[in-house]
Amino acid sequence: MRQYRLNIGLVGLVLILVITSCSKRNYNVDAETAPLVNSKSGLFKRKIMEPVTTASIDTTRPSLATTPVPDTVQAATKKRKKQKRSKKEFLGYPIRKGYVKSGKGNRATIEKFSYLKEYIEPSVYAPAKYYYDTKRHRIFKARTIDPKRARIVHGPYKKMVGNKVVAEGYFYIGTRHLRWESYNKDGILLSKSHFEKGFPRDAVINYYDAGQKKMKEVIPYVNNKVEGDYVMFHPNGLLAWEGQYEKGKKVGVWIEFYDFRNRKHFEYQYPESANDKPFEAFLIKEYDRNGNIIFEKGKIDKRPKM
Repeated sequence: MRQYRLNIGLVGLVLILVITSCSKRNYNVDAETAPLVNSKSGLFKRKIMEPVTTASIDTTRPSLATTPVPDTVQAATKKRKKQKRSKKEFLGYPIRKGYVKSGKGNRATIEKFSYLKEYIEPSVYAPAKYYYDTKRHRIFKARTIDPKRARIVHGPYKKMVGNKVVAEGYFYIGTRHLRWESYNKDGILLSKSHFEKGFPRDAVINYYDAGQKKMKEVIPYVNNKVEGDYVMFHPNGLLAWEGQYEKGKKVGVWIEFYDFRNRKHFEYQYPESANDKPFEAFLIKEYDRNGNIIFEKGKIDKRPKM
């Protein structure tokens, strides 16, 4: 009986060892993903793992046609070209550089400026218009411009005398624009003014109509004083009067125009500057309707006798 019990105990121990060895966990991750099948051999059915089939690896090289690589060098080159092109424009208009020199030695005057590649007529209401004359090789201020020989100034401007800057500013389609400054020979600032496409920033503009479409006159103000170019227009939009103010006083030549073709009618003389002794303005020239001079003080007088 004792021997029988011992045999039963040994059989039980063997069963425990067999079961434990069959249930041992396999930590092979790839194998665990494969389906399980049964084996018919042995005392117990054992679970055997089938070979694992792994996914194929794509070793083909990416095509440059379908996967472009950013070219930083090319992008930087394009950016530099864009910046260079911007220097050839001013406020949206293509420009070219100009250069004028007069005089010699330490008193040589140099003007550096820019002008439009293509002719554009300045505003008819502009108090003053500026252009470069291709025949006389100078920058002029005028009311009428000949497109055949004019280059409309547009962009930065600088004037130097003896390599020292005496004036600088900007032009916009033949008119003064933004900040303008003038200096003496020692580089000390003498004056500073601001313009908006030809008009002083603080100018008073009057109109004929309530809708402000027909301009009547432009009264220039600088530092709360009447200063600069004054213009007045006929109701049809053509120029009626032009002249200059200095420290609130009329100076130089004032011109009255006919109401057609911007033709001059009268020219009156005022003191040359606000510091000169004041006197009553007098007539120096008169023109007929065809533009011919019929009176010039001290020279001719072809006016009809009354």
